[in-house]
Order: sequence, then structure tokens, then C-alpha cells
Amino acid sequence: MTIDSSLPSKRILSIDILRGIVMIIMALDHTRDFFHIEAMTANPLDPQTTTGILFFTRWITHFCAPIFVFLSGLSAYLSSQHKTPAEANAFLLKRGIWLIIVEIVIISLGLTFNPFYNFIILQVIWVIGWSMILLGLISRISYKAVLIIGLILVFGHNIFNLFPPPESEGLALLLKVFFTAFGTVVPLDNNHLLGVFYAILPWTGIMFIGYSIGAWYKRGYSEETRKQNLMITGSLTIFLFLFLRFINLYGDPAPRKEYHDFFKNLMSFFNVSKYPPSLQYTAMTIGIAMLFLAFTEKVSNLFTRITAVYGAVPFFYYVIHFYLLHTILVIAFYATGFINAQIVQVPFWFRPTAFGFSLTMVYLIWIAVVAALYLPCKWFKKYKETHKQWWLRYV
Repeated sequence: MTIDSSLPSKRILSIDILRGIVMIIMALDHTRDFFHIEAMTANPLDPQTTTGILFFTRWITHFCAPIFVFLSGLSAYLSSQHKTPAEANAFLLKRGIWLIIVEIVIISLGLTFNPFYNFIILQVIWVIGWSMILLGLISRISYKAVLIIGLILVFGHNIFNLFPPPESEGLALLLKVFFTAFGTVVPLDNNHLLGVFYAILPWTGIMFIGYSIGAWYKRGYSEETRKQNLMITGSLTIFLFLFLRFINLYGDPAPRKEYHDFFKNLMSFFNVSKYPPSLQYTAMTIGIAMLFLAFTEKVSNLFTRITAVYGAVPFFYYVIHFYLLHTILVIAFYATGFINAQIVQVPFWFRPTAFGFSLTMVYLIWIAVVAALYLPCKWFKKYKETHKQWWLRYV
């Protein structure tokens, strides 16, 4: 095996820091889903009915999935520098298949606590898996092919919003799964449902762009040039979001609405569509991510050292936090007077519609869960650094 001389000599902490912040914020959204009294009955992003703090609580988590996918692509590029092209492509294919299995078997169980898998939930790990498979195939052609296809997917997939869906049920379902899925529920049989909440290809576009950005992190690449590239690209991407949102013609299936209230108009302006990730949504979130990477490469303090721990073991953290949250949910379910007859709920067991706490309690549970996971993540980070078992490459 040959190793590219451009291989970075150590982990890039700015990537781990950003990924760690994303993982911490992501847990807030899942804590709100499980524990907020209005999580099952109200839309926190509706300017007409929400509050400022509830809107922000949901909106800030919009940055998590796209940045996580973007950094997965960037990390895939850096990882490929350790391997021959054939080895890199084979690893992406195998890891993609593994992630799809994990989403179905492990993540769905952690989300639902339904041992019969009556409702299988396909979300971000599902699309990362498929995107890695596609990346493994396209990167065999060329780096440039990955970049071009990524840009086409990100800039062009909202074209489907301009046309009516096909009349054929089969074609309509394929279009939803690959491009437009938002809560698409597919019956598998009389007792099992498949919930496709993340359309594959718009997220694949984000991963491909992250992979393309990885070339700026090669050894020997000027740090100053990298910072300049990230600053310029990030700034232009944010400007694109502001421009598209202002003209309100393309790039999001839910155009902003006008209200007779400044604060509601402000919320409406930033209420872009995540399912699937619209061009405006992607530009808003990835633009910020690139600016963050530009300005934090040399930053080191207590906060960044803590967040980098979570960012170094994202898969471990992601899986464990669902099981911890849902275990706390079971305890709270019984502690608040619910009974066994109320366990079975769709999609989450132990999560009746009438169950829940205030937003303040949600924040307290979130902080406690993130804090509780710090030492396990620190241990696993050290374990990965000191052990070389083959399976560690997949977690």
C-alpha cells in the first residue's frame, strides 16, 4: 500500500471542534422531541404560533445534519489519503452499507424502543450511508466528477419543486426517496411501516461538496490560502442564501411569508426547508460552517478541547445519546403517572402526545445528557488512538 505524501500528519482540530459543537446541539433537538410538551402537537418554526426561544431551539439545530454530512465528506477525502484509490473506494462502499444497516437495526431501535420494528425510521445515517456508496463509485471516475455532480445536486434539486409529481405511484415514490422525501411513510406489510424522512440525493450533494473541500487540507497546502478559500467561499455562500431568500423565487419549496410584524418576518426569513435540504437551507448552514473552519484552525482553549472530544467520536456519541435519552424517557414516563397500557405509541414508545415538560426542563435534560457522555466519549477517543482493530474504522 502506498500513502500519498500529501497526507495530513495529525487530526485537524477545527474539524473535530465544529463536529463536536454540531453533535452537542443535535442532542438538543432530540431532547426536545422526547421531552417537550408541545413536540408532538405544534410546529416550533411556525411564526404565527411559536415563541422566539422555541423557534431558536429548533432553528439552531438546522445546522447539525448538513454540517455533519459536509464534514463526513471532508473526512472521507482525508481518510482516502491513507489508502490507494481502490482501497479508499472499497472502504466507502463497505462503510456505506454498514451505516444503512446501523440506521435500520440500531438507530431505529434507539429512537423508537420498539423491539418489533413496527416503524423503521430512515434519517441522517441512512443518507450518509447511501452518499458514501455513491461517493465510492463516483470518486473512481475523478475528483472533478465528484465536485461537478455535488454542485448539480445542491443547486439543481429544487427544480423538482416547480413541477407536479409523476402520476405513476412507483415513479412518485422513487422521486420522494431520492429527491423530495418529507415524512414519506411506506407500508411494508400490515404491521410494519418505513418512514423515509431524508431524501438521498440532496444530502449526497452536500457530502460531495465536503469531499471536494477536502483538497484544501492536503499536507503542503498553504494554511493562509486555505483560510482565504474558506472565507471567500463561505461568504459567497451566505450571500447566495440572503439573495435567494430576498428574491423569494427559487431554492426553497416553502417561500418566506410576509407578516405585519418585524419579528415574525425575521423568523419567516430564516425558516428554510430542511426536508429535503433546500438550496437556501444548504447555503445558510454550509456557508457558516466554512467560515467557522476558516477562523478556528489555530484556536485552542478549554471549550474547544472539550468539544473536540465529542467531535472525534461522533458515531459513538450519536448512537449512545439516543439510548440514554430514551432510557431517561422511560423513567420519566413512569414517574409522571403513565401506565403500561400507554407504552405503545407511534413513532416513539413511551412518548404519549400528552406527555412532556417545559422548555426549561428540556434544556436541563439536554445539558445533563451531554455532560454524562463526556467521559465515555473521552475514553473511546483514547481507545481508538491506542488500538488498531479493523472494526474501529467503522465506528
